[in-house]
Amino acid sequence: MQIKTILLGAIAILVAAGVATNVANAQAGGGAPAQGGGQGGQRAAGAPPPPMRLTSTDIADGKPIAGKFTCAAGPEAVSPALQWMQAPRGTESFALIVHDMEPRPRKGVDDILHWMVWNMPPTANQLPEGVSATSADLPDGSHQTNGNAGQNGNFGYRPPCPPQEVPVPHHYAFELFALDQKLDLPAAATRADLLKAMDGHIAGHAALVAPFNR
Repeated sequence: MQIKTILLGAIAILVAAGVATNVANAQAGGGAPAQGGGQGGQRAAGAPPPPMRLTSTDIADGKPIAGKFTCAAGPEAVSPALQWMQAPRGTESFALIVHDMEPRPRKGVDDILHWMVWNMPPTANQLPEGVSATSADLPDGSHQTNGNAGQNGNFGYRPPCPPQEVPVPHHYAFELFALDQKLDLPAAATRADLLKAMDGHIAGHAALVAPFNR
C-alpha cells in the first residue's frame, strides 16, 4: 500500500511538471503556431495596396464615345466627367493627358494632344462634365491646355474629331497620373514639358481608352 501511494505521488509530480513546461513554452512563443498561415510559423506578408482606378459616368473603356463629347456636337461639345479612386500614399498632385493614339505626325512617337491638366490637388478625385475651356487656370489651382495654345479662346478639352469616313476608329486615351510632387511648369507648357517634369515622379497611373469615328 505504501509503495502504491509513493508511485501515485511520483506520477502526479511528473504530470504537474509537464503541464508547467507546456505553459512556459506557450508563453515564450514556442506553443501554438503563429496565425496567418505562413510557413515556418511566420505571418503571411500583407497584400499590396489596390491600384489606382479611373472611371467615368460618361464614357466607358473600350466603348465608343458619345457624340456630345466629340466634334459631332459642334460648339456644344463638352468634356466628359472623370472620377478616380485609390490614389497611392504620398500623392502630391494629379495630371491628366488626353490624346488620340492613331495619328503619327512626321512618323514620330508623338500623337495628337486633346487635353492636359496638371497640378490638380492631392485631395481631388474627379473632374466634372463640361470643364470650362475659356481659361488656362482652373479654380482648384490646376492648369490646362490642349496643344493649340489657346487658339480661338479654347485652352481646355478639344473634342475628338478624326477624319470622316475612315473605317477604323481612332482611339482616345484618357490617362491619369498620380505624382509625388507638384510641377513647376509655365502656362504654355507642352506635353513634352509635362512628360519630362513627371519623369521620376509617377506614383500611380490609370487609363480609359475609348474609340470614335465619324
